[in-house]
Amino acid sequence: MTRRLPPLPLRPGMLGPVTAAALTLACAEFVRSGLYAAYLPQTAPRDLGLPLTAVGAAWTAHFAADTVMRGPTGALIARFGLRPVMVAGALLSLAALALLPLAHSLWLLILVAVLHGIGFSAMWPGVMNLTADAARTGYQGRALTFVSLAVMPLVGAGFLLFGAVAGQADRLPYLLALGVQGLGVLTALAVPLRAPHAEKPVDAAPARTRGVRVALRALAPLLPAAFMQTLTLTLLGPLIFTLAPHLGVNYWGMVAVLVVGGAVAYGSLPLTGRVADGGHARLAVTLGFALLGTALGLLATTPPVWLLYPLAVIAGLGYAFVAPGWAALVTGTLPEAERPAAWGALMTVENAGTALGPLVGTFAFQRLGAAGPFEVGAVLALTTAGAYIVFRRAFRPGAQPN
Repeated sequence: MTRRLPPLPLRPGMLGPVTAAALTLACAEFVRSGLYAAYLPQTAPRDLGLPLTAVGAAWTAHFAADTVMRGPTGALIARFGLRPVMVAGALLSLAALALLPLAHSLWLLILVAVLHGIGFSAMWPGVMNLTADAARTGYQGRALTFVSLAVMPLVGAGFLLFGAVAGQADRLPYLLALGVQGLGVLTALAVPLRAPHAEKPVDAAPARTRGVRVALRALAPLLPAAFMQTLTLTLLGPLIFTLAPHLGVNYWGMVAVLVVGGAVAYGSLPLTGRVADGGHARLAVTLGFALLGTALGLLATTPPVWLLYPLAVIAGLGYAFVAPGWAALVTGTLPEAERPAAWGALMTVENAGTALGPLVGTFAFQRLGAAGPFEVGAVLALTTAGAYIVFRRAFRPGAQPN
């Protein structure tokens, strides 16, 4: 007797369009991480005659442009459709890369980075909206989490590959960036003009002004939640290996702890995603942040080395609840007709939290010592979990998937 494989979280016929959009995003992430984190730090002083501070300014300008433009980009997707906006974003990114060899001054490099950031801002809102609308009923959280996690390895791959070849004096790294971004333009052409209507029947569209009011009312409670979540989840990012000796482990010991946590997170997603998509999205994120807060609070006590691995399991399980829970909460709360613009605005706030998280973490480390980032992270995570309980009525549970 053969066992049936679990069904894909996407509706029939939607695997190809979602794959095309995800590949477009993956190409953009590959180029971005490689360009700003590995390629420019090595080549800007040599080829452009610019100091490393100029590279840092370019990265800040790129990230700021991406953050600010995600809301307007979402509105453009709602007005003109997915394909035109994603193709335009990919083409603008390619044009910015083509101008890079001419950026021999700080202001030209910043201009290139800003143009690149504006082009990049179309990628995540486009992919997330398409995936949410293409998901089968009751699978939105799992579909969004799967696509997001599938793209993430390309971030690391871009950093590692460009870091390995950027030291060469030839044009190979630059041509690689152009080629991968050009591939992103081609895959964007395969994205559908508009996202399909959700499988779940919806009422007739309300008047435009009423729709905007409904969207703003639904978006309001999600904005502080989005900021707190990304702030908490990125707080330890640049400090992981700096904190390793304070926890009693070396580089490879910390890698092993991270691998355990990551394996638990990935392995638990089928279960936690089922909880999130089963009408319990708020419960999933509440439980997830409670677990993360518990793990971080115990890490602040500098536990024995053997206890790091059970704490990694707890933290990994917490993330496995947060990722699909948040995705299901957003898709269940935002009205479908206004979702592209609203989700773009939400991603702007998420990016703000992502940018601020490492700053808060390093400040806590400098002021409070090795335990500081864990203590602040625990407080933020438990505060976020508590807010989901206290303000539970604000998230319209009736609108979540059933």
